[in-house]
Amino acid sequence: LKMSWFWLYLPLHLLTVTCLCHSVKAATTSSQQSFKSNLFNFYHSLILADGKETTIHLLKDIPKRYYFVLEEGRALAPFSITVTPCDVPIEWSILVYKSPPGKAAPGDHDTQEVSKSHKASSMVSTIFNYKGNSVETYMGMSSHSALYLLEFLSTERDTHITVYLTTDTTSGHLYPELPVDPRIDVIGIGHTTVTLAWKHSPSVLQHRESIQYCLLVNEKHNYKSLCAAETAIRSSGMKLPPTLALSLSPYLLEPQQVMILSNSELSIINKVSSGEVRQVCMGTKNTYTVPNLSPSTQYYFDVFIVNLLTNASAAYTGTFARTLEEPEPKMTELKDGKVIHVVLDGKRQKFYSLQYQARHKKIHFTFQLCRGQIRVHITRNGKTVASENLSGLRYFSLKGKLLDTYSVQLRSTEESNSSVKVLASPHFHKPLFPLLPESLKIKSFSKLRTCRSVTIAWLGTQEESKYCVYRKRIEEDQIWRELQSADRCSGPESRHKSEKVLCKYFYDLNLQRAVTTETIKGLEAGTLYLFDVYLFGPSGIPVRYHSKVVKTRKKC
Repeated sequence: LKMSWFWLYLPLHLLTVTCLCHSVKAATTSSQQSFKSNLFNFYHSLILADGKETTIHLLKDIPKRYYFVLEEGRALAPFSITVTPCDVPIEWSILVYKSPPGKAAPGDHDTQEVSKSHKASSMVSTIFNYKGNSVETYMGMSSHSALYLLEFLSTERDTHITVYLTTDTTSGHLYPELPVDPRIDVIGIGHTTVTLAWKHSPSVLQHRESIQYCLLVNEKHNYKSLCAAETAIRSSGMKLPPTLALSLSPYLLEPQQVMILSNSELSIINKVSSGEVRQVCMGTKNTYTVPNLSPSTQYYFDVFIVNLLTNASAAYTGTFARTLEEPEPKMTELKDGKVIHVVLDGKRQKFYSLQYQARHKKIHFTFQLCRGQIRVHITRNGKTVASENLSGLRYFSLKGKLLDTYSVQLRSTEESNSSVKVLASPHFHKPLFPLLPESLKIKSFSKLRTCRSVTIAWLGTQEESKYCVYRKRIEEDQIWRELQSADRCSGPESRHKSEKVLCKYFYDLNLQRAVTTETIKGLEAGTLYLFDVYLFGPSGIPVRYHSKVVKTRKKC
């Protein structure tokens, strides 16, 4: 835009109108008010930049106006305006103000001047009007002798939109082009996967290096633009990177976000109240299989084509699909007194079923959680008798009838691997697992720490049992991995001989006094150590206490 020309043009335009208004005595009051209102619109409007995407913030029920003119000397020229609502539906319109006629010829009568006043007030016309939340583009021809006013209004709540005006329609587009058929096709549905395909954008063929496809997956609804999707996720309490294109910067991630990069594909998973929202950018591939979905769940899929240079995007027509129901888990038979070790892959196999037919009225189930998080659900003849999350060693004593059929369903509650040992037996008085104390925590005494020794304590039981203590030197960056990856079902046979400290027997009939302590000596100053205690029962099956990390004093 030539600003000097515009500011010269506008005062002349207003001066002509003002003179005309003062010279007309017989004009009606309504005509004068209408015309003054139009002038007021110009005084309280902003200039809309040409060739640049403008973000506009709207307050509820307060209209906002922008206007533009063409360069001087261009009689007729094409222009286009694209408006993208980023949240709720809005109303917007385009009004055109044409130049008023010149001064009346000498000798004209008052009636001629009144006619001119009516003409002046009727030079405003609405050429476009829209209400909704879709991305809408208006294309038209503009005259240099006309001013264009854009008016935007949000009646639901405060929101923001983006507006793109261009008068150069020959040198390319800010927004990537969509194909003639912009629909997303669902070409495959599984229990935990959905495969999508879409037609290539013409922009990909022309600018392959600066264009990429990005996919948004959520359980709520489809989005008509990328900024609408980002706004919706932010409203759930999330902070997002400005766009999917900028999501390539890992430092922009929030604590509630998980970034996965594999096979040149970037995935960002946002944990929001309405479920997971996944963002996946896959370059210029126009097919994608979405993994790790939940069975029997409806998902909504939106594909956006993003220009990495301008950060502008265009949305394909979104689609949705429902994953298949979870298949019946494989049934394994439990036998009396035989321990079964079940390993669940949190990503592929989340369920595992065991079946047991009672040969006695009383049945005892024992579960030893080895790793991860598992929920157990027990039914007898189809009716639920127990359901809870496992922790450590857990016993269930159930009473029924002979030949009752028990079904035990194990479900992993996290994506990492989980494992558990299961035992079914009618003889609780001959347990394979040891009697456990109230807590499997190991306590350390800070005041008793020295540069060369550490004192720890743990609870025992009323049954004489064997306890073995092991130590392992670790580094700061190994703490989390050691604590998370520990297999609580593994015994000392998996440890190096040099890590063994001692083994001892003890018990106390008074549980309040069933506590033992040990001072481990020969340690190095200012060093981290991981301590483990193993409890052995009558059958020799070990139970591992929760690992404890202690650091010796640096100076004594």
